[in-house]
Amino acid sequence: MPTVPAGSGNGYIAAWIVRLLLEKGYIVRATARTEEKCERLKQIFPEYQDTFETVVVEDITKEGAFDEALKGIDAVEHTASPFHFKADDPQGMPFVYLIGPAVNGTLGVLKSALKVSSIKRIVVTSSAAAIQTVGLPERKVFSELDWNQLSIDEVNQQGKNASQPSKYRASKSLAEKAAWDFYEKHKASVSWDLVVFNPPFVFGPIIHDISSPSALGTSAGDWYNSVVKPDMGGKSLEVIGTVGGGWVDVRDIALAHALALQKEEAADQRLIISNSEFVYQDFLDIANSLSPSPIPSHTDLPKGNPGAGKDFVPNIAYDASKASRILGPELRYHTMEETTRDTLADFERRGW
Repeated sequence: MPTVPAGSGNGYIAAWIVRLLLEKGYIVRATARTEEKCERLKQIFPEYQDTFETVVVEDITKEGAFDEALKGIDAVEHTASPFHFKADDPQGMPFVYLIGPAVNGTLGVLKSALKVSSIKRIVVTSSAAAIQTVGLPERKVFSELDWNQLSIDEVNQQGKNASQPSKYRASKSLAEKAAWDFYEKHKASVSWDLVVFNPPFVFGPIIHDISSPSALGTSAGDWYNSVVKPDMGGKSLEVIGTVGGGWVDVRDIALAHALALQKEEAADQRLIISNSEFVYQDFLDIANSLSPSPIPSHTDLPKGNPGAGKDFVPNIAYDASKASRILGPELRYHTMEETTRDTLADFERRGW
């Protein structure tokens, strides 16, 4: 079954999806924004020359951007959407910030898919940001029934003055809402069904092409800064011990994407893919307990306030039982120790 991680096959999550699908025997067509990035992507998977190809999609927001990439495809894995806290006007013209690429990139894939009768399933990576509501006075366990309307309202009311996290969360909420609305509108006439994943923070080792820690994405970069840098990325002991959220290993969200192509019952489902909750002190404690150290070049790993996160109960948690039920026992989550060990070992190999 051919498949295509539409958008950016050389992204953090997408590269792992490509690798896993190739290992499972799929024929994969990945997209990237330049020919140079396509070539770099091919270099990551040299042993799959016969089953792996790439297509340049320069601007995912352009009308018909994915028309060529989707020809002859059986399934689509869409992962391309910006994740950063650097937006100014979230709806700036041209769409160069968050909301435009998030919404129009996702809709662009679905619009192109209308023209391809061979497609049976589209899997979209959304985010727990489209589910959670931050700043609640009491703890809440969020499920797939929840939507983050608060961030959308803040951006609508405050525009460029809205907080950076709210701009990001609004972009994910609006993109996912747009996808479901589009699907419901065309459901009776399309050949495909829709699956949406909502992961929280995504951590773990890297296989895509980046040259330095500063080029890491927001989640992985924050993990590096907090767990590896001696100053914990500038975080205070209080923040290290009390600020975190849900998390999942990048290899596990990639596995969920692969399983979604196999499980008929995943059709039309919105699924939270989350291991558990964390505060960064948890990862610091594990990193300092590993023997021998997987990152021996760093003899000064920060210690924070050992044990401080042990009894902390975060206000935001996720019920991921639906995904486990639908995707089955094959969906196995890496432990926090496995993720910490493998990520630090990856940084050591890279000389970071």
